Amino acid sequence: MYVVAAKGLTKYYGALCAVDGIDFGISKGECFGFLGPNGAGKTTVMGVINCFMPPTSGEVKVFGIDVTGNPSLIKSRIGVMPQDDSLDPDLNVLENLIVYARYFDIPKKDSEPMARELLRFVEIEDKAGVNIKGLSGGMKRRLLMARALINNPELLILDEPTVGLDPQSRRSVWEKMEALRAKGVTLILTTHYMEEAEKICDRVAIMNAGRIVTIDTPVRLMSEYKGSLEDVYLKLTGRPLAA
Repeated sequence: MYVVAAKGLTKYYGALCAVDGIDFGISKGECFGFLGPNGAGKTTVMGVINCFMPPTSGEVKVFGIDVTGNPSLIKSRIGVMPQDDSLDPDLNVLENLIVYARYFDIPKKDSEPMARELLRFVEIEDKAGVNIKGLSGGMKRRLLMARALINNPELLILDEPTVGLDPQSRRSVWEKMEALRAKGVTLILTTHYMEEAEKICDRVAIMNAGRIVTIDTPVRLMSEYKGSLEDVYLKLTGRPLAA
């Protein structure tokens, strides 16, 4: 059974079709990437999977549960690292994690040691008492990852996890993702960085204008189309990734 399975997933915003009847399945322990530029439909797919919004039509199941049937149960088992900075600027680093843990009914006596352990995992434990405004962009991305892990999720959704980061910070986030996958956590990420997809993903779905053009491993795609993953995207969609 797939951890996430979609059949005919379609999402409209008014007259705009953001996701157009896509099918995919993601296995336990897999790192699965949705590739494409802004507007391709990647973030909308993530929103449906994490029960932030319902599909207009089609079926999406997470852990075998329909996303429209029991969203609270699904949310209790997943973590979400959003693209936007949604940290509370009035709290320090440690407080951001402890307060977020309340959403999962985790008492403070448990959440504080968990939070400190997660800060060690993402290597910003020395920033526990620092206000959010004092963090660099890379540190904020790592804190968002720590926050997404506070409920010990089986599935982690990462929306553009390294957007705007310098190469060193990007590699640090990749290392954390690899460590999580080694522990059996299923990872789903959206990205428009082809190097990120090549290094991290077991399989990728290339999206364009709300549709999935193809799903395969990066290695097979690059071998079949005889080029980099960015070359593959250009050949399949007819436009460069930055377009």
